[in-house]
Amino acid sequence: MTYVPRLKSKYSEEIRTALKDKFQYKSVMQVPKLQKIAINQGVGAATTDKKLIETAIKELTTITGQQAIATKSKKDISNFKLRKGMPVGVRVTLRDNTMYEFLDRLIAVALPRIRDFKGVNDKGFDGHGNYTLGVTEQIIFPEINIDQINKIMGMDITFVTSAKTDVEALELLKQFGLPFKNQNPTTNG
Repeated sequence: MTYVPRLKSKYSEEIRTALKDKFQYKSVMQVPKLQKIAINQGVGAATTDKKLIETAIKELTTITGQQAIATKSKKDISNFKLRKGMPVGVRVTLRDNTMYEFLDRLIAVALPRIRDFKGVNDKGFDGHGNYTLGVTEQIIFPEINIDQINKIMGMDITFVTSAKTDVEALELLKQFGLPFKNQNPTTNG
């Protein structure tokens, strides 16, 4: 028997039928699903200190369990001492089992560790069923050793779904267990 992440089996057994009933889809294939999670971390100070990129790659790889890569600048900006092709951040895209594992750890372990946490904002939807969540510090993840941190950096976590509207995506993410602040959707996609 092969290993199936908890949230993946929860989606196929519970969430899919709940969403099908709520939105009256004709087929189970119309039900929105989580396609990928993209995590992006901007490291602007890397223009002066090259070790920050290596550290950020190592941390993001540790957090996600998948190798992160450096993102490079697309053009020269002299005010920021930036040249085209210089590394300015790190990113990783998670799919399938790694994605569900990361989502499970994010919801169950990392988000509750945020100081004064009252839920995530529901205004991060883009109008096409995708949701972006900003995390201000990487130390909320238990994989990161606080003693080895030399700079606290935030990251953007984008949930890409197959939902057509923000309301459907909000309901999908709520079913997965993402704790939203207000329980009424502010966007009507």
